[in-house]
Amino acid sequence: MARIKIELPEKFSFTTNVPVRITDINYGGHVGNDTILALLHEVRAQFFARFGYGELNMAGTGIIMSDAAIEFKNELFYGEVVIASVTAGEFSRVGFDLFYKLEKKSSEGTLTPVAFAKTGLICFDYANKKIVAVPDEVLQKLNGPN
Repeated sequence: MARIKIELPEKFSFTTNVPVRITDINYGGHVGNDTILALLHEVRAQFFARFGYGELNMAGTGIIMSDAAIEFKNELFYGEVVIASVTAGEFSRVGFDLFYKLEKKSSEGTLTPVAFAKTGLICFDYANKKIVAVPDEVLQKLNGPN
């Protein structure tokens, strides 16, 4: 059976820490797969806020997620901190991808991968319910030196 394999970029333009909450834990005693997607949402919101953007207003347009892929690597438990890195890439006329690397520190202090992910985002005019072009300002900010 073929598995998802995400090719991550060498460099990430943003990193943040997100603590694992007790409400993130599922019946298996670890962070659930649905929560990993929610963590990506949090990291994406923090990444965009760095540029003064929100998902409903990025230089005059909104965004909508067109797809998501997650490659799970290791479990994540209550009390651990996710070290989340994100960067934008694969720009098209109407969208772009965000790449994510979620890691945690091991007891030895080394970084252990938790998940790799990629989300496809499309620029969307919510008022008119239609896809629109990526604003030049967004291209420059997300594609430029961070």
